[in-house]
Amino acid sequence: MGIKKQSATVALIWLLTMLFVSHAAIAVSRAGMMTTVTTGNREIVNGDVPQARQAAVSDALELAVVNAFSQTVSPQVFASHLGFLYEQVLPAAQDYVVTYRVLGAADHKDRYLVGVESRINLGLLEQTLTDAGILNIGTDKPAILFLIAEKTPNDLLPRYWWGNNPEPYVSHAEKKIIEIMKDSRFKIAGMELERPDPGFYDIRFHSIYDTAAAINLAQKLHADMVVLGRAGAQESKNRMGDEKIFDAVITLTAFDLDSGQKVVVSENQASAKNNLDQDGSIQAIITAAKLAGTDLAEKLDQFWTRNLRKENHFDIQIEGNGFLPRFIALKKRLAQIPEIENLQPKEIGSDRAVMEVVYKGTPSHFADSIMLKTFDGFGIEIGEITDRFVHIRFIDDSRNVMTGDDAAVMEESIETKTE
Repeated sequence: MGIKKQSATVALIWLLTMLFVSHAAIAVSRAGMMTTVTTGNREIVNGDVPQARQAAVSDALELAVVNAFSQTVSPQVFASHLGFLYEQVLPAAQDYVVTYRVLGAADHKDRYLVGVESRINLGLLEQTLTDAGILNIGTDKPAILFLIAEKTPNDLLPRYWWGNNPEPYVSHAEKKIIEIMKDSRFKIAGMELERPDPGFYDIRFHSIYDTAAAINLAQKLHADMVVLGRAGAQESKNRMGDEKIFDAVITLTAFDLDSGQKVVVSENQASAKNNLDQDGSIQAIITAAKLAGTDLAEKLDQFWTRNLRKENHFDIQIEGNGFLPRFIALKKRLAQIPEIENLQPKEIGSDRAVMEVVYKGTPSHFADSIMLKTFDGFGIEIGEITDRFVHIRFIDDSRNVMTGDDAAVMEESIETKTE
C-alpha cells in the first residue's frame, strides 16, 4: 500500500511538472481563448431540417458566448449587464467564435438538437467589455480614488463626502475630472451608487486632507492611486461691464499607494462670468476642471508608464484544498493575463507550488488582476503581498468541490501534455 501511495505521489508531481513545462506553448497558442461545449435546439418547421439545424447551431454558439461572458466577469457584474449582453454582444456572437464543430445531432420530438464545441476569443470579448466600461482587464491604467472638496461663494465651508461631518453634494469639479479620466481609460474607484463609508473600514479622517487616511481608504477599495483635491471659486476683483467675474482654482495631488509618496501635483485656474444658463462660479469651476482633468491624465500617464509598468520579478506561492484541479484552472487564467512576460516553476508539490513571475507591473497590480478572474466551484484569497512575493490560497465554494469546467480544463492540459 505504501508503494502505491508513493507511486501516486510521484505521478502527480510528474504531471504538475509537465504542466509547467507546457505553459509557454499554452500561453502562446491558447492565451485569450476559451473552449466550451454547449447545446442548442430548434423546432423543425414544415420538415425544414437544414433550417432547424442552422438555427440550433446558432443558439449553441450564442450560449458559448454567454458562458464566456459569465467567466470573464463576476456574478454581480454579469447580472447587472444582461441588457448589454443581449443587446450588444449576442447579436454579434459570431464575431467572438474563432472555430467550432458539431459534436453530435439528433431529431427529438419534432426538434433538432445539436452539441457544439467552440473556441471563443476572450481577448476580443474583454476588449468589448472594456470599451463599454464594464471590464477593466486589458487596460494599463491605474484605478484612482478621488477626494475633491469644493467651495463656491455660496458655501461657508468646503463640501466633501468623506471624513468628519460630511454632507451629501455633487462636486462639479470631480464630475468633470472623472469624465475626462474615464475617456482616457483610467479606472475610477469608490464610485458606486453610494459613496464608501470610511467608518465601515474603521478609518477616521483627522482633517479633510488627511493623507494617511485617504491612502488607507484607497487601499481598502483596491485602488492604485488616490487624488486629494481642492476646488474653489470666488468673485473676481475684475468686472466685465456690469457682469460679475468669478475666478476658480483647482489643485490636485496624486499619491502612489505602493510607496505612499506624492507623485503628481496639478494646479489650474479659469475665469467665467454669469450667464442665463449657469452661475459664473460654477462655470469657472467646470472650465478649470477641464484643464485639471487633461493635465492630470497626461501626468499620470507619464508616471504610470515610467514607474509602474516596468518589469518586476517576484514569486507567487499557491496552495489550498483540492489543489490539482484548482491549480490547473488558475494556470489557465494566468495564461490570459497579457502582462505576464514569463512564468517558471521553482517548487512543485502535490498540495502547493511556487512560481517565479516576470510581470509588467507591481505585485499588487498582479494581485488585482487575479482577483478580477472568476472560477467555477472555488475562489481565491490573497494572503500576503510584498515587493517580492504574492501568496494565493484556494478557498472552498460550498456549491461545488469539482466542477465540469475544472474537469474540462484538466482534460485540455493533459491533452496538451500528450501532444
